[in-house]
Amino acid sequence: MASQDIESATTALQVQPDNKARRYDRQLRLWAATGQSALESSRVLVLSGSATSTSILKNLVLPGIGHFTILDHATTSHADAGNNFFLEGFESVGKPRASEAVRLLRELNDSVDGHADTRHLRSVIESDPDWLASFTVVIAHNLDSQILVKLSSLLWEHPSHPTLIVVRSAGFLAEFFIQVHEHTIIESHSETLPSLRIDKPFPALKEHALSLDLASMDPTEHSHIPYVVILVRVLEDWKKSHGGNPPKTYSERQEFKKSVLALKVKPDEENFDEAEAQAYRCWTETTVPPGIASLFDDPAISPEALRESPSSFFHLLAALKKFTEQSETHTLPLTSTLPDMKADTANYIHLQKLYKTRAEEEKHAFKSHLRAPVDDATINLFVKNAHALHVIRGARWDTLDHTSLANALTENPKAACLHLSLSALSAVREQSPGSPISAEALRKQVRTVVGDEVELPECLDDFVGEIVRAPSAELQTTAAFLGGMVAQETIKIITKQYVPVRGYCTIDLIETWTAVIGS
Repeated sequence: MASQDIESATTALQVQPDNKARRYDRQLRLWAATGQSALESSRVLVLSGSATSTSILKNLVLPGIGHFTILDHATTSHADAGNNFFLEGFESVGKPRASEAVRLLRELNDSVDGHADTRHLRSVIESDPDWLASFTVVIAHNLDSQILVKLSSLLWEHPSHPTLIVVRSAGFLAEFFIQVHEHTIIESHSETLPSLRIDKPFPALKEHALSLDLASMDPTEHSHIPYVVILVRVLEDWKKSHGGNPPKTYSERQEFKKSVLALKVKPDEENFDEAEAQAYRCWTETTVPPGIASLFDDPAISPEALRESPSSFFHLLAALKKFTEQSETHTLPLTSTLPDMKADTANYIHLQKLYKTRAEEEKHAFKSHLRAPVDDATINLFVKNAHALHVIRGARWDTLDHTSLANALTENPKAACLHLSLSALSAVREQSPGSPISAEALRKQVRTVVGDEVELPECLDDFVGEIVRAPSAELQTTAAFLGGMVAQETIKIITKQYVPVRGYCTIDLIETWTAVIGS
């Protein structure tokens, strides 16, 4: 089964990776050099040196972020020493928690710069807001509700301010929320492959398919014709006898599949079996995917908005819209990426060259619609991933309205009750600092939020009970799980690859489930 140019593959194997490539080999396969470069240029601020915060940082330091700062005015307590792997036990007790954690975290990766800041967050918000805005991402764990509201409002003031990730946990329960103004994604790594455009073949592909003399072809060569070529050929023959139309009805489609298999000269020709399995591509019209078509109506690509926008993404999106409108097929630019298929090397490479030549021609046409300078590497990425672009416009933290909460209680009662319980804990702590947390106080606060007319699910008592049992407990298992999840979402934000979670991601490690509300 051919998958790539053999010459280029063997040449690539002869190139010895440098130290960085060896260190980051596995993650480079996930987000490539562009993602790694974004990580190494990032600045991450973490508010508090808690066990959860250091677990998140561990999973950011290891893949190689550029810089991190822990802002925490607290000194290390005995409780901290007992649950935080990035403190030296009792030796750290009484010392600044931020300094102790930074020292040990830096040992994980000597290429990452780490800094401890022991100022109080409240004073930083009031006296040095520009410093907060200088980071790429700000992560806040279990902040007091009052100061969290101030921080959220400050970072929401301007679209250029950093993304805020709010994390809350108590015992085995947790949630996080990503506050982001606007987030554009080119490399979403969608599982949906770009169209091969079999139903609308470009001239060179059509000519190649029709030029093959299948009847007199050598049996070995016959068994290595790529399924793309087979389908284009059979479809063109079908159209000649059906008024230029592809198969439409169920019976016609079954007949079409039989005509594909009828071309076999040997029963074990897997390429024809593959063609029969992929036959749906012949009657599935290649169009602009609905998600991309909706982006063409985005106000950000209006001429007025583009004149003010420094974002290359929206200039590229505007050019993509013009390309699809003016192209003969009204489709996205062709990509040269081909899936694996039953074929020998010669046939596969020939097909690959046909697609690559056409893709270059369409990319050149696409570039003619650009009205702003964009580097070639970005253009190449954009065209390659044009079928799976995303624009996310988020919301400020803690803006889940009454209607959304009521809907969440109906659609996903467990997740909604978990969110309400953690929110109630923050509110009760603010109202009665230092007082014991009671189930009655939490239920009263939840009722205040949702109103008297909303019926609360029975599962609310389970979450309230867990929070009363451990309102301030930071469990190592919860910290480790949150550390992985939040770091993963942080990397998505920094690299602008993959699609981050939208809404409140709730986590129950008692029944082991996660769910999102308010997305």
